[in-house]
Parts: sequence; structure tokens; C-alpha cells
Amino acid sequence: MPTAPSPEPRWRRRIEFREPANDDALAREWLVTNGLGGYGSGTLSGAVTWRYHGLLIAALAAPLGRTMMLNQLDEGLRFPDGRLVRFGGSEAFPPNGTASARLVEFRLEHHLPVWRYELGPAVLEKRILMPYLQNTLHVTYSLLEGPEGLALELQPCVHFRPFEANVGSAHPGDYLVTAHGHQFEVHTRNPDYPALRLRVSGRSSRFVHEGGELREVVYRRDAERGYEARGTLWSPGHFTAGLAGAEAVTFVASTEPWHTVMALDPEAALATEIERRQRLQRIACPGARHGLAAELVLAADHFIIAPAGRVRDSARARAAGDELRSVIAGYHWFTDWGRDTMISLEGLALTTGRYHEAAWILRTFAHYVRDGLIPNLFPEGRNEGLYHTADASLWFFHAIDRYVAATGDREMLAGLQPVLRDVVAHHLRGTRFGIGVDPQDGLLRQGAPGYQLTWMDAKVGDWVVTPRRGKAVEINALWYNALRLMSGWLADAGDEAGAAELREHAARAAKSFNARFWNPATGCLFDVLDPLEGGPNDPAIRPNQLLAVSLTHPVLDQAHWLPVLEVVERELLTPLGLRTLSRDHPDYKSRYYGDLRSRDAAYHQGTVWAWLIGPYIDAWLKVHPGEEATARRFLEDFDAHLSEGCVGAISEIFDAEVTYTQRGCIAQAWSVAEVLRCLAKVAPKEE
Repeated sequence: MPTAPSPEPRWRRRIEFREPANDDALAREWLVTNGLGGYGSGTLSGAVTWRYHGLLIAALAAPLGRTMMLNQLDEGLRFPDGRLVRFGGSEAFPPNGTASARLVEFRLEHHLPVWRYELGPAVLEKRILMPYLQNTLHVTYSLLEGPEGLALELQPCVHFRPFEANVGSAHPGDYLVTAHGHQFEVHTRNPDYPALRLRVSGRSSRFVHEGGELREVVYRRDAERGYEARGTLWSPGHFTAGLAGAEAVTFVASTEPWHTVMALDPEAALATEIERRQRLQRIACPGARHGLAAELVLAADHFIIAPAGRVRDSARARAAGDELRSVIAGYHWFTDWGRDTMISLEGLALTTGRYHEAAWILRTFAHYVRDGLIPNLFPEGRNEGLYHTADASLWFFHAIDRYVAATGDREMLAGLQPVLRDVVAHHLRGTRFGIGVDPQDGLLRQGAPGYQLTWMDAKVGDWVVTPRRGKAVEINALWYNALRLMSGWLADAGDEAGAAELREHAARAAKSFNARFWNPATGCLFDVLDPLEGGPNDPAIRPNQLLAVSLTHPVLDQAHWLPVLEVVERELLTPLGLRTLSRDHPDYKSRYYGDLRSRDAAYHQGTVWAWLIGPYIDAWLKVHPGEEATARRFLEDFDAHLSEGCVGAISEIFDAEVTYTQRGCIAQAWSVAEVLRCLAKVAPKEE
């Protein structure tokens, strides 16, 4: 069984396996990313358990999007007597001699994964790196102990496919291997795919071509989720390289041109990446430079990306003196989502001191505003966004407010004013999806058949699980906050008439909100008023009501802050975030598991979301000002979680009851962002 994380500096997280790792290493995952949206990920054991696992998922230009280019390496150590000991747990090639191979340690150094194996008399260390802004992978092996005459054998396994495609989908035609000295390329007859470039740096390295071979793999997690679970991987042959002393061997795979791949040798590439990560920790705000927060500064780096697929938009941004930047909502399967980006911006880019990138993100999304809406998401491999969201544009105001508070950058605020005026105007007169102000009470309503427009957005086929069509509580809290922010910005810009008009709209919305949303039967707020489907107001106790307290301009009368907080704490608070529904509701689901329909039925019906701890702590500190030391207790359990699930990251969601099993995406932007932001907010003040 693994021991607890070692008491080393937080930037070095260690898990030791004192017995055969087996299920412990199979349940945990690792993640490396490249700042483009590409990534590598798998289990600590090395086994591939679902379609999203692979060593090189390259972020390619539209229409390809993220593409599985290198699925797995079969790893073996050849001893002088000819014996081959396999390690790494590849399910593509069942290991032989496993009794002689044992994973004894996994750790993160500068948030990069490192494995240590005992292979009989040899002790071997492996580390993985993706150079920043490259679709390139380095896997480096170092011998720590062992006899003379050892050699590595590394067999790459591929199935070029869209990374979300079924594992049983067809290969894109025959594969071809070409050699250029010690550099090799795997091509397919399908011209849509780039070449996969492979090389091994090391003593006496060579490639043994074996004519290509297909082997079957079973993906157990795909089977559990009701998807096709059997697929094949193709291998061209294997690399061998001598392994001795201080001479490390690095396997390199890339879709980049050879001159990019070879620009830095593996040692220099590692040193450069460590230097970049150390700089990220140095520029973070003071409250994020120590302990768990410093570790999450590096976890935050997974999510800020230069979208590789949107070449046209990148060219436009650069012509205007900008860079295209966005936020991946979560790994493995999410793309960049507008709502998630705006909620995450403060934690990912402001708490971490990445102010230029925060500005680029805001201007990037400002460019995409249509009919007063920012995109809900950008589908994989496409240049145009989808706009079916009622709250992303309102979170945009919140993100800008936090950016200006952190940077004082009024120049950028002035540049965004035309877009912000347009957003408010469209909401006042009405825009897509039934989003608009009700002239009867000044509250914002939203909803259209077949759409899920709030953050509680699960949909299976034609079934919208939590439609929440009508006047949702957090939408109106965000609307009031946006009106108050915009009126202040207009006043600062000298437009007093415009500011006065928005103050009137805000005052009317606040009056109606407090008259109508308070539910004396539950001692907290209704979740939705005036449902478009008809029927009574929705009294479900959900965490959405916290935004009526937590935002910069809270819409809820202060007299009701404490009762709301007490109900939320009693009904929804867990050690890893908030439940999405109280346990006494008939639709409550305690576990998120099963096929897609079963999972989405539970997604917002009890399932715990880590990001909600942010609004909870903000609201709690408004009710209990100055009690940051007490507020820190709400974040304590996230430290242990970083050694579970995806090591070094925070999951998207958790089951709603003990043991709060992690579910969903293994690393989620707003989970990391909000925990990091709150850790910095409640950190002890430096002397």
C-alpha cells in the first residue's frame, strides 16, 4: 500500500509503494500538458485503461483538433544474460518476468512525473516531459543502480485517431516507416494526419524494424462506461539503447518539424522547462508562493493555452499586437469553455501573476462576442464557438472586475467598453435563447426548448436533466453584479447618464430579487422563479444561491446572508466542495457512475463540485470578516486529494457521500483555480 506523501517541499509530491502497486497505481493517473491543449496521460502503473490515455495527444490545427498520435510504449530492460524484464504495465504487451519488476515510487518534481522501478538488481528512473508550446514528448530513463551491459528496449504502439474516438475505430490506412539516419517517421496513407517523428538519444541506440504488428487492447474504463472497449495498436518495431551510469536515454516523439524537435537536446529541454516553472512560482502573488498553493500554481499551468487549432484567429490577434489565449476547462475531454474560463481566470491567471495572459484571454473572448453572448464552448477541431449559455457573458464582467482590481489596467477596460455596452444592451432588450429582462420585474429570464443554458447543463439526447428555464437565482445575482460593475465603469469614464440608467435597472432588479427569491419555508432562496414550463417556483436547495452573497456586489439583503450560509453549510458542504442538491430532495443522487445517461442524471443532482468551495468561502468571509484562519479549514482536505486521482491536480467532481470518490475529469480548471484563489485569499499575512 502507498504511504502518505513525504514531508518534502510541496512542489515535490511523492507516493511510495512498499508492496506491489497493483490497484493503487492503476487507480491514480498522471498528466503532462504542452500549453497548446495537447497532453500525455495514463495510470501510474502504465496501463492504458480508457480512450483518453496516451503518451502524445497532439493539439493540431482544425479540422483535426486533438489527435492520438502515440498511445503507448512497451518498456523492457535487457540484462547481460539475455533476460528481458518488462516494466511500466503496458496492457498492449502483457509483461513477462513481472516478479522481477516493481514500481516503488512515483513523484512529481516541479510538477513533472517521475517513476522509480526496482528491476531485480537494477534501479531505474523514468521521467516524462512535454516541451512548452510543442507537440513533443520526452521520456527519459536513468539507471540509478545496476550491473554493466544493460540495454533498454522500447516499442512504440500507435493508433492515429481523434482522441475522443472509440478505441475500436478503424486505423487511418496502412502505416509506413521511413528512416533518416537515426530519425524515424511513421506515416499513414491518410494525408490528414501528420507524421509521427521518433528518435532515441542514448549510447548505441538503434531501431529494429519488425514489419508492423497489430495487437488487441482492452480498455477497462471504457467498458465500465458502456463504450466500445476493444481496440488494436500497431507497432513498427522497437528501439534499443545501452543504459549505464549517468548516461540517460531519452525517447522522443513529436509531430513538429525535425528542426523544432532538435532545437534543444533532452537535458537542455528539461532545464528550460524547470526554469519556466520556477519562474511561474516566483511571479505568483505572495499568498500562493508556499505550501499547497505553490503546488497548485503549477497545476494551473495545465489549463492556460494558446489554442493550436485556431490558426486564423491567432494570426488576427498577433496582427493586433496580442496573442491568442484561452483556458482548457478540463482534461481529458473538455475544450475551452467561456463560462469555465471566466470563473477560472482569477485563480489561474491573476493569483499566479500571469497578467499579460489574463488580458489576452479577456480580449480573445471579447472578439468572439455575438448578440451580447460569449461562446459557451469551442467544439473540438472547429474555429467557431457555440453560444448556448446564459451566464458566461455575465461571468465575463466578473472576470474583468477581478482583472482590473489586480492590475489597475484601465486602458484595457476602456478598450472593452464597446463590447460590454453591447452585452448589456442585448440583455436589456432580449437576445438568443430567450435571454432577456422581464419588463414586469426587471429580473433576467432565460430558456429555450432543448437547451441547457446555466452551468447545470447536463443533457442526454433530447433530455435536459436540469433545465432551470425561467429566472435562475445565480443568473440574476450575476446580472445585478454586472449592472453595478458597468454603471461604475461608465461613471469613471464620464458617462453619468449611462451610469444612472444602469443603476436604475440594478435597483429594480435588487428590489424584485429580495421580494421574490426569499423562501421562508426553507430559510434560503428559491433556485428558479417563474419556470417556463409552468408550475410553482423551484424550492430545491442548491449552491447557486451563494452567488447572491459572494460576488463583488451582492444582490441579497445582508439580513439574509447568514441564514443562506447556514442552510448551505448544513445541507451541501463536504470536505471537497459543495453538493449540487440537498439530500432530502427526491432527485438526489449520491453517486456518479454507470453509463452516460446514469452519470448525467447525477451530474447536478447531488454530485459534489470542487469549484463551489470558492463562492462558499467568499460568502463565509463576508458573514465572518477577518476569520481567514478559520476559513482555511474548508480547504484542508484538498491536500490529500492531490495524491489521489490525478496526482497533483483536482478532479472535476466527487460522489456526494463518504468516501467522496473523485469522478469526471481528472484535472479541472475551475477546481484548481478556485481552491488556489481561496488558499491565497486566506493565507497568513507575511511579516
